[in-house]
Amino acid sequence: MRSLYSLLLYAATPLVLLYLFLRGLRSRGYLRRWPERFAFFSPPPRRGGIAIHAVSMGEVNAASELVRELARRFPDEPLYFTTLTPTGSDRVSELFGGKLFHVYAPFDLPGAVQRFLGRLQPRLLVIMETEIWPNLFHAAGTRGIPMLIANARISPRSFERYRRIRPLTAAALDQVARIAAQSPADAERLIGLGADQARINITGNLKFDLKLPPSLLEQGEVLRLAWGTQRPVLVAGSSHEADERPLLAAFGRLLPSFPNALLVLVPRHPERFGKAAQLARNAGLRVALHSEGAGCPLSAQCFVVDAMGELLRFYAASDVAFVGGTLAPIGGHNLLEPAALSRPVLFGPHTANVADIAPQLLNGGAAIQVATEEELGEALTTLFGDAELRDRMGRAGFELVRNGQGAVGRTLAIIEEMLTAEAG
Repeated sequence: MRSLYSLLLYAATPLVLLYLFLRGLRSRGYLRRWPERFAFFSPPPRRGGIAIHAVSMGEVNAASELVRELARRFPDEPLYFTTLTPTGSDRVSELFGGKLFHVYAPFDLPGAVQRFLGRLQPRLLVIMETEIWPNLFHAAGTRGIPMLIANARISPRSFERYRRIRPLTAAALDQVARIAAQSPADAERLIGLGADQARINITGNLKFDLKLPPSLLEQGEVLRLAWGTQRPVLVAGSSHEADERPLLAAFGRLLPSFPNALLVLVPRHPERFGKAAQLARNAGLRVALHSEGAGCPLSAQCFVVDAMGELLRFYAASDVAFVGGTLAPIGGHNLLEPAALSRPVLFGPHTANVADIAPQLLNGGAAIQVATEEELGEALTTLFGDAELRDRMGRAGFELVRNGQGAVGRTLAIIEEMLTAEAG
């Protein structure tokens, strides 16, 4: 079955390149470094280290503390970090600079993955979250490279998709030495796809192990002083168009009751910066842009953060945080970041990517889930008007994040076992 899979991938490669080209018309990063997509790159100065693969910015953020601890505990091991998207690549550069070797992961073509592994020659391959690549896993298994799926999660939707090709998925998972699953439900789904139960450990979610910069809350206070401390501020993080339209409509209806309120939009993708600003103008709001460099004037009703890597600072300046990707079936983004900053969290009904975290926040009184534009407006009205409720929800979120930590240590223990076994 893997041969048929490879044949279909080869046939689809021109379409994938066309997709990259079309994405590149809006985001130039997709037009760069195409040779890396086929594993044509200069090898690192030192080979034989630990390779970590994360798809995009969210997975990079989740892996960041694990990577820092790997660098601290294994200073003599070269670290390689691969991503699939320009936003993921940019985030690796922001977090680690030139401290580790970074390239794009190749397409899952037999020749490309063989070339990739040959250039890195890793001792250990760590795959983040939900990436099951049959040819990469087969090639690593053939070369005797141990693999760990870290922070492993399989949403119900992904489970149904993978189950349709279970023989291919099971053969790939058979090459994996260890799986560090986020939850028992994720472990059960992986077993249902063919993973060996004896190789699975429940380690929790790496995203709980946030280490926020000590100055972050101070940065938020500085922003609030500039904006006006009496303004109710909603920060909509990682927003998509499907989030922004109802957000803008609900926020516009709030203004008669809260005339000095401020909506801060932080779009998920850089190619949407201009579109988000135009949507806000079309909704009748006075708009200011982060890139204009003059801060957010008191007259602005909507401030669009048209820059990457700034979201946490703006969450720290908010009264209420809305997490995007949840008002349309995108699956949601990181709900824990605003909770860790003691901010009440709002999100929509589509939470497949955060299916274990969303109910914990709701049950703990740290979040409110809304299904419609009207419910969003009602929740904002309640929260803007009740400082005690905001404080109570914020404290609940902070405690939830603190109590959920420890996944990094448990995952590191597995990696140490694997490296010891490999060395022996």
